[in-house]
Amino acid sequence: MRVSEGDVEVEAPDPRDGSSEGAGDAVFFNPEMELNRDLTVAVLRAYAERTSAGAANVSRDGTTAGAANVSRGDEERTLSYLDAMTATGVRAARAAEAGYDVTAADVDADAIDLARENLALNDLPGEAVESDANVLMHSERFDVVDLDPFGTPMPFADAAVAGTRKLLCVTATDTAPLCGAHFDSGVRKYDTVPRNTDFHREMGLRVLIGALSRVAARRDVAVEPICSHATRHYARTYLDLTHKATAADKALEWLGFVHHCEDCLYREHEFGRIAHPPEDCPNCGSARCSTAGPIWLGPIADREFVGSVADEVTPNMGEWKRVSRLLDTLAVELDTPTHYDQHRLCKQWGAPANKLETFLDDLRDAGYDASPAHYGGTCFKTDADVAEIRAAAEPSGD
Repeated sequence: MRVSEGDVEVEAPDPRDGSSEGAGDAVFFNPEMELNRDLTVAVLRAYAERTSAGAANVSRDGTTAGAANVSRGDEERTLSYLDAMTATGVRAARAAEAGYDVTAADVDADAIDLARENLALNDLPGEAVESDANVLMHSERFDVVDLDPFGTPMPFADAAVAGTRKLLCVTATDTAPLCGAHFDSGVRKYDTVPRNTDFHREMGLRVLIGALSRVAARRDVAVEPICSHATRHYARTYLDLTHKATAADKALEWLGFVHHCEDCLYREHEFGRIAHPPEDCPNCGSARCSTAGPIWLGPIADREFVGSVADEVTPNMGEWKRVSRLLDTLAVELDTPTHYDQHRLCKQWGAPANKLETFLDDLRDAGYDASPAHYGGTCFKTDADVAEIRAAAEPSGD
């Protein structure tokens, strides 16, 4: 079938033909990931602008557009981009349309034929190569590498760090291991202790970034998350890389642990590589406290960069409204390592839930920082603990 996304059209297998993602030998196309791809294009445009300090080129229709150019001495070159598991090549085609020098890779010969066909269909330059992603990333280097595998990206993480000069984009769809619902699998794949908490989406995102930061540090590379989100069935992060041992040491200082009470929902965090969990909950005295980590406790996004990404979202993107709302929330979301669900707290207290905006205003009026969180419509972040939240913002029911 012919599919239109953004400024490109591609031929893709019909997802209604009975095949399923990750099953069989058929090339798979997932329309549910359009938001992911729309946001990726906006990130790529904003990153090119940041890297090239506003360089511009002429697009195929003769209009001026932001170029994926980077200075190298007195010359400029186009930023290179690897779509490491390209399948239909739609992600690669959209990156090429955004001005990147694209390589689309896959182990499936049919996928490479289709990716090559889709680049030609849109009159876009780019190379499609039949190659194992790990082999390619260990043998060549790209300015931007995009990992969007089925399931966990961790078998490709070391090669991805080795093959990336600047920006590493990573998707993980194995949310159950990430958030601790499949505990043993999460421990094996991410080399950490994940916990299935009421903030499970954020747990998964921070497990992913933490694991990637440790893999990068082994190669003396630091990661800085400049845009990250947990949406639907996946976690996605964009990591700016610095190839310097001292920077890697500093990045590892963002790792630590979260201690969470399963009864009253109290939680606290500590930085470092050794956990010091409380024997009992400091708030309610419960012995049912769990510890997760090491996970990433630092910021998941650069607010200034998120603002520039929002400027690159255009109405021709199929999910532009949802992408814009997501970025608006990320731009104001506090950097605290965990979020709360207002409805979950109110149920815990036996109180009716009021409007989230009113709830957050009550927290701010009491002197605390508070913001919405992108993990759900009733999620928020604050520097207040659960007792302080209740005292400041518990709805009266009047």
